[in-house]
Amino acid sequence: PDPISPAGRASDVHIATAYDDEQGLAQLMQRCEAITTEFENVPAGALATLAAQRPVAPAPTAVAIAQDRIAEKAHFATCARETGVGPAPYAVIEAEADLARVPDALLPGILKTARLGYDGKGQVRVDDRAALAAAWERLGRVPCVLEQRLALRDELSVIVARGADGAIVHFPVQRNLHRDGILAVTEVWPGNVPDALAQRAVAATHAIAVQLHYVGVLCVEFFIVDDGSADGALVVNEMAPRPHNSGHYTIDACDVSQFELQVRALAGLPLAAPRQHSAAVMLNLLGDLWWRDGQPVTPDWAGVLALPGIHLHLYGKQTARPGRKMGHLTVTAADPQSAIAAATVAAQRLGIAPWR
Repeated sequence: PDPISPAGRASDVHIATAYDDEQGLAQLMQRCEAITTEFENVPAGALATLAAQRPVAPAPTAVAIAQDRIAEKAHFATCARETGVGPAPYAVIEAEADLARVPDALLPGILKTARLGYDGKGQVRVDDRAALAAAWERLGRVPCVLEQRLALRDELSVIVARGADGAIVHFPVQRNLHRDGILAVTEVWPGNVPDALAQRAVAATHAIAVQLHYVGVLCVEFFIVDDGSADGALVVNEMAPRPHNSGHYTIDACDVSQFELQVRALAGLPLAAPRQHSAAVMLNLLGDLWWRDGQPVTPDWAGVLALPGIHLHLYGKQTARPGRKMGHLTVTAADPQSAIAAATVAAQRLGIAPWR
């Protein structure tokens, strides 16, 4: 609906209406041969309307599951019977009576709204039953999921692409760092994640996609939990039915990007297995970088672009706000040490907090 949206400014045609506007959807069906989404909060009902007339991928049913944490957790639990990788212990809270039925083992925990949670929104950390009740009240008594708070070692994500013919390929497993619920850094190179752990994450992601009959690009995020073992235990956190922020590095570090694979899946073209040709560090550029001591500033793009292996992507958003994703920076190099070194200097010049 934004008349100056980045995608609208770049596309041949921009239908500037609400996602569920009937006339807008009719125009989209008239102009398009196939339809996808890059935002998981597009109403699944609107996608279903489109799917009645045009190929839509991912399917409205898959998007609907990703939009509802209760349905998403149930799907993960079902897939865990095959792979052994499931969600964190959780309980569904839809009515006041559910609060009393919460097992003691789930506290302390994190209460999350079942719908419209994104980049850390709609989440409250709770230590005991009193805090749980108060948090549910503060969230508006909407359906929620309470997850047991786990001792986290690390965060991973896996991006797969699946075709309508069932062919499936994946990118290397990505190691992520979040700050305040927003992705801050992604690092990807061979050996950055223990092989056994990476193989389990890929297998779990494949199962999640296959059991959804998914078509298109799908990202699944995982936690590595400290269970006393050398590598730790793998827990599935959530999925995104679209190209994902943690996969933006693929534009610059792989021979096929996640966006290329999304197009191929929609067009029914072969899904070539992507190959990473450079070690990569991706830094998210949030709106905070455009402000210092309450005053607007221009980030030091020249100082950053003077570094080797820098790929700057600014999205063209008109207003910089704290926490808003304004772009990303990918640093590529022949080896991890060089990528980390250049990314560290770039972060210093932009005012991004160190992560190592």
